[in-house]
Amino acid sequence: MKEGQKLPLMETFYTLQGEGFYQGSPAYFIRLGGCDVGCHWCDVKESWNAADHAEVDISEIVKKAGEYPSRIAVITGGEPTMYSLGPLTRELHKKGFRTHIETSGVYPLTGEWDWVCFSPKKFKAPVQEIFPVADELKIIIYHSSDLNWAVQHVNKLNSGCKLYLQPEWSRMNSMMPAIVDFVKQNPEWKVSLQVHKFMNIP
Repeated sequence: MKEGQKLPLMETFYTLQGEGFYQGSPAYFIRLGGCDVGCHWCDVKESWNAADHAEVDISEIVKKAGEYPSRIAVITGGEPTMYSLGPLTRELHKKGFRTHIETSGVYPLTGEWDWVCFSPKKFKAPVQEIFPVADELKIIIYHSSDLNWAVQHVNKLNSGCKLYLQPEWSRMNSMMPAIVDFVKQNPEWKVSLQVHKFMNIP
């Protein structure tokens, strides 16, 4: 896996992007196994142990992606930056895909990316080189104190980065009033919701 020709694949699925800037867009999701960030509220904890997931050749991953009409491929996890993603993204580009990644930024970013969704977590600090290349900052709000923590990241980002606050799903009702008030006072931020869960799709 060091060369990125094979990757631990947990699952793939074709759906609508449910969060952030591309919300509502059809996309092919490639979920890789392996994560050491340890978010206690993670809704895909089955992805944490890479050894639980078969190593799949990237040619098979790209071939399967090509069976669907959208040309957005979202690499997610787990924590996908644990792996060398250059070979996968190059092959996806050859097939006409936009390459998007969802990452907490705890490892250096490899690969060729058209969109970088950076979602840092308090549980493990991100590497500094992720900040200037992020297209979208998405902060998960579990406690109201997370709002102040979110602001601490802004000055490190490029000026075009989109800013999103997203309530953690189980805490949405309790956190939304504080998020709404914050965004009204800080209009550079927007609210992101996990709309795929409302639609009962992956």
